[in-house]
Amino acid sequence: MSLYVDTSALLKLYIEEPDSDACEALLVTDSDWVTARHTLVEARRNLQRLLGSGDEHLDALAQFTDDWQRCRVVELDAGLCLSAAQIAERTGARTLDALHLAAAVATRTATIVTYDRRLAQAARREGLAVAHPGQDD
Repeated sequence: MSLYVDTSALLKLYIEEPDSDACEALLVTDSDWVTARHTLVEARRNLQRLLGSGDEHLDALAQFTDDWQRCRVVELDAGLCLSAAQIAERTGARTLDALHLAAAVATRTATIVTYDRRLAQAARREGLAVAHPGQDD
């Protein structure tokens, strides 16, 4: 099984947040992580925003870079962007969320791991399974 891992889930691996332990426990059960190219931008931006530029940021960035190498990355090509636009029209998903959903659909990923309530709701409207251990919708 593959897990589509969005930015909200990945960040829990590098920043201590509620449900970080539960998220890590889920992610270690499957070594096949899928995510879209824009996750790189989202994650690095948020690591900088939340951790600043000190040693903690550098450690988290190094950890993220290692994990990024193991991800199967879905490229944002014209077809994927068209699919994301259609998903956004159907579900009302925000732009970056629609890109995540289109990538998950394109790779036939069984489960999306997210802690973003709006993304989870849109994923379910698209018929995708959602995992977010420790959080209720």
